[in-house]
Amino acid sequence: MKTTQSLYDAVLQQMQSGNLTTNTTLQEPWDYPAIYKTGRTFYAYFTPIILIVGFVGNTLSFNVFISKGMRGLSASVYLAALSATDLVTLLCYVMVEWLRRGIVYLQPDWKVSFVDTDYLCQFQMYTSYVSRMSSVWLVVAFTVERYIGVCHPLRRIDICSVSSARKIVVFIFLSSMILVLYKPFLSGVFVSASGDKFCTTYPTYSFISFVLDSIYGLLITLVPLTIISMMNFLIINRLFARKRKQKKTRILSEEALMRLEFTSILLVISFCFVAFNIPFLVMWIRNFFFSKHITNPINDSMYDVESWQGWLYITRTIFYANYCINFFLYSITGAYFRRGLKAMFCKDNRGLLRAHSTLTRYNSHSHTNHSWV
Repeated sequence: MKTTQSLYDAVLQQMQSGNLTTNTTLQEPWDYPAIYKTGRTFYAYFTPIILIVGFVGNTLSFNVFISKGMRGLSASVYLAALSATDLVTLLCYVMVEWLRRGIVYLQPDWKVSFVDTDYLCQFQMYTSYVSRMSSVWLVVAFTVERYIGVCHPLRRIDICSVSSARKIVVFIFLSSMILVLYKPFLSGVFVSASGDKFCTTYPTYSFISFVLDSIYGLLITLVPLTIISMMNFLIINRLFARKRKQKKTRILSEEALMRLEFTSILLVISFCFVAFNIPFLVMWIRNFFFSKHITNPINDSMYDVESWQGWLYITRTIFYANYCINFFLYSITGAYFRRGLKAMFCKDNRGLLRAHSTLTRYNSHSHTNHSWV
């Protein structure tokens, strides 16, 4: 729910090491453009809110989806895994980056340096890459699962099962771990001229890291955005077609209502995912073409560089919302999620048993006339 270091970190490191095409000297802090100050302030103050809300919301969501009343549904497998992955991303990526660049903006004396040490640097970078890729492709997998359930109902009983969902989740995690193995081997801790430590790519492997990070960026932005958008269009189109055919039949079974609810959750999650990713994707495309590996050196004022960095902070913070908003989306669109959440706090065993009974019927009667949802 989720982007790449090449979208922000590599660009910021390029700014620090001179990889961006500019030949001017740094400005004094008071000369920075207004958008830079606004962006850094927005990032510094809102990221902690995202962290707190995300930790609480994802923890609650995870517990609801693995509860007895919900875990019997394949969609719950994806959403529980998504909640767990978002927790890891918040801890190993969002919080670490805020400690590096957010807290120091609010209190310069509070600079945190323990995250920029050998081994911890590589581990954090690897974990953040794995969790972000896993988070994105879990949304894609859930979208495909809902697409099959809506558009190919006869195949749903064979494909959209709990066991299949678990296998797909494991496959996504293992694939992510393998695909980003390059990152820790190409990265390390370096000391700047001012004595500050920062975790970044080895200069020797600058170009290969740029290429691999660019591929990684496409795999967690443009590619999944395209798949999700296409699947959502087909799902919505089929739902409207079914609605027109069944205008006279307004009574739906509880099983059908649950499938419709998870479809609604998927649509809301994926639309928010697209909306929060597009601004960051635009910044990535812009910074990609202004990288030293793409563009020849040109006269570009530091004022312009800092302005774009300000926008980068803003879009990055908006992107972070992906990791904390899902709990609210579940609560707004999911009556069964709210029932499970209430049962978890109120010890409503009858509610849990009722939901569990519904899921049992849902899994055993998936060939009913309502299976299109």
